[in-house]
Amino acid sequence: MRRLKMKFAWGLAITAAITLTACGSDPVDQDVLEEIDPPQEIEFIDADGEFDFEGMEDGEIGDAITDMDGDGQADGEEEVAEKGGPVNETAMQELYLLDRNGLVAPQSFNIPKGDNEVARTVEYLIQGGPITEILPNGFQAVLPSGTEVLDATVSDGVATLNFSDQFSQYHPDLELQVLQALTWSVTQLDNVDRIKLQLNGEDLEMMPQNGTPISSGYTRAHGINLEMSDEVDLVNTKPVVVYFLSQVDNQTYYVPVTRRVPQQMDLYEAVVSELVKGPHFMSPLLTSIHNGVELLDAPELAADGTLTLNFNEVLLSTLEGTAVSEEVLNMLVLSLTEHQEVQSVALQVESEGAIEVSTGETLTEPVTRPSTVNTGEY
Repeated sequence: MRRLKMKFAWGLAITAAITLTACGSDPVDQDVLEEIDPPQEIEFIDADGEFDFEGMEDGEIGDAITDMDGDGQADGEEEVAEKGGPVNETAMQELYLLDRNGLVAPQSFNIPKGDNEVARTVEYLIQGGPITEILPNGFQAVLPSGTEVLDATVSDGVATLNFSDQFSQYHPDLELQVLQALTWSVTQLDNVDRIKLQLNGEDLEMMPQNGTPISSGYTRAHGINLEMSDEVDLVNTKPVVVYFLSQVDNQTYYVPVTRRVPQQMDLYEAVVSELVKGPHFMSPLLTSIHNGVELLDAPELAADGTLTLNFNEVLLSTLEGTAVSEEVLNMLVLSLTEHQEVQSVALQVESEGAIEVSTGETLTEPVTRPSTVNTGEY
């Protein structure tokens, strides 16, 4: 089994042709996004992990040289560890943030562990909180500045989050984004399937600004970055999540979008179909999947959770039609493994299982989902 190894695409010189199309959901007014304080840009470590002194004051440079030993570790940290003193443990975790287009997207960070994993996760979603100095350019936290997590408990798969009054001060236009960022950040944790919200210990039956009903809690089934019209038939349709591309500066990342498809349609065929359709007209999102990509056979899900997909040759869109784009591979695997029963994806082209990838690798085994998305180094 091969784990999907993803990395950011620097610039949109992606080997496949990338199509710009549009999103059906109403965009968030830029004035709303600008009301949120922009992240501080601190980039003392360059992409290769080397210390970058540009922009630092002379005193800071001296301190940096003094405080860092040869392996990039702060002087004294190793000594403390040797003496049995406390060393902060960290773990990679996805945090769902607001991008400059008003979409909720995951970004992965190495953040300190805490006694209360749920509370620690939510604290990193607060503007002006510990996320501030590590925010990527173009991203913002969604919870109002000053919000406090008074308590966070988990019971029977439900995480109950108790907030201070400041929680209710988010902009009304961002109500769904607040719910989605909280839900998708917290439900990635073990044993959490649903969130419930409280304000000063009192259960919230609806959200404070626009009155979105939340008395029964909120789950991933409610969707993320919803693309649906007012005429959508909720009874005869079902939701699917598909991943498209977005860009900030020269950095490309993956964004989940929820769409509704006919109830009777095969789930995996529906995911592929929506990916081939691409983002909706006028969306800021991108795709590198070419029109004309088709499944030659019905998807087959094996008992071990391996989903096999057999495509036509149009899937091979790079290196003069001999390889599948790395971005296409990522979009397929991320979208299909959103379904818990799918543990890995095996791609075929014209029934041939050995497929070249634009990175130079050859796929000969099923590909599993990465443990975290948008890490900055896939």
